[in-house]
Amino acid sequence: MAATRTLRIGLIPGDGIGREVIPAGRRLLEALPASLNLKFSFVDLEAGWNTFQQQGVALPDKTVETLKKECDGALFGAVSSPTVQTKGYSSPIVALRKKLQLYANVRPVKSVKGALTKGGEVDLVIVRENTEDLYVKEEKTYTAADGSKIAEAIKRISETASWNIASMAGDIALRRQRLRDAGAESIHNSPLVTITHKSNVLSQTDGLFRETSRAALAQDKYKGLGIEEQIVDSMVYKLFRQPQAYDVIVAPNLYGDILSDGAAALVGSLGLVPSANVGKEFVIGEPCHGSAPDIEGRGIANPIATMRSTALMLEFQGEEEAARRIYEAVDGNLEEGRLLTPDMGGKATTEEVINDVLRRL
Repeated sequence: MAATRTLRIGLIPGDGIGREVIPAGRRLLEALPASLNLKFSFVDLEAGWNTFQQQGVALPDKTVETLKKECDGALFGAVSSPTVQTKGYSSPIVALRKKLQLYANVRPVKSVKGALTKGGEVDLVIVRENTEDLYVKEEKTYTAADGSKIAEAIKRISETASWNIASMAGDIALRRQRLRDAGAESIHNSPLVTITHKSNVLSQTDGLFRETSRAALAQDKYKGLGIEEQIVDSMVYKLFRQPQAYDVIVAPNLYGDILSDGAAALVGSLGLVPSANVGKEFVIGEPCHGSAPDIEGRGIANPIATMRSTALMLEFQGEEEAARRIYEAVDGNLEEGRLLTPDMGGKATTEEVINDVLRRL
């Protein structure tokens, strides 16, 4: 009999509906079948705008240290942002990505039968580099000779970061294929990675990303993996016209950010879309929706993105079978379409959806 593995998970609800959906992730983990030989312990942690108002910091040192020293992974809900520039405030999830060296943002986008969708069948993953590109935020504004202002921003692409993100995309493509081989439904029959760039214009920066990604995916361990590339502007067009053509997409930070939100529109609601912030040592599951203050406290927030983020966290912890069980339970809820929250055109409450998925699990 296999030994039981115990994972300690940090729970960071954040603000707004984050406090309503993160409990769904905990309940899912606690409900996994005993045959999987998994146990979980949990620690409640603080971060967000409400934390900033109470403590003067959006990401307390205690939260970071607890994650580093005590936890195997974490679930992060959502954060509100101040409506005006506020001295001392900065995004806690961005800070966590830096402090925990979470160099990849992984965002699966999947449609299911019976659920609201605008793109037909969709089953893809966008793997976005998380640390560089224009998001290094090195900007300056100066005055030209004619007195007009000029603003400049640095776009930084490194060989190391490009290699890491392309390798992760290759690993994800192979893992997705293993899940398909184990019975997970998919519109794809074989693994494929699409390298996204604009090297026809940005020959040095995007050129380095393209060349390094191809070299990383040429490693022996990716033998049998399909590799293609596409210019980002034409890719946007094809993504909306033929999303079925994509399996795993790897992109620099800015392109990945834009493609991720665009792809979410294909399946009808951000309330369905999970993500994971991943590094070599740690992973944080994070639903893609915001704190949604307009529906806070009404009990109608969609918990599906959090549930899928929980499964995604388990995937990166090597627990693929546990992840598959959660995905199947969630898909069953959506396919039946009887209990859907208002963002999906239904009338179900958060609690009703959670209970239905737990029953299926």
